Amino acid sequence: MFKDQIGKRSNKVKNAVERGAVKKFAEAIGDLHPIYFDEDAGRLSRYQKNIAPPTFPRVFEYGVIEGLHLPNIGLIHGEQSFHYERPLFVGEEIYCYSQVKNYFEKKGNFGEMGFLVMENCGEDSEGNVIFTSSSTVVISEAVRKVLAK
Repeated sequence: MFKDQIGKRSNKVKNAVERGAVKKFAEAIGDLHPIYFDEDAGRLSRYQKNIAPPTFPRVFEYGVIEGLHLPNIGLIHGEQSFHYERPLFVGEEIYCYSQVKNYFEKKGNFGEMGFLVMENCGEDSEGNVIFTSSSTVVISEAVRKVLAK
């Protein structure tokens, strides 16, 4: 169903690691470590600045992959992992994009399920990778039938 999308990627989108957004995100996930929002704690840390929580890239924009049309409802978030070369620094700009890494299908108790593997990347202004995240979207048989129409 999505095999023709493998390898496609979006254009890069500029995102800001904004101090207020980092603080709100840390509060929302219940992680109030001062390294995220206390400027003195950031200055005294090994990074000498504040950093964002590891899952903060979930709030970034990653652009649109032309031709990849997923419904807004009925999808299942299968799994997600993050890999960092270094932390995200509060105040920096990150250039993000998405890529379709794989698509496969498996028969299960609820019918034929589709598994769409996506990779999100974030780079600095020089093009150095800061983080990658991989996520799997599970597409149920019911959603697959709607998409096939």
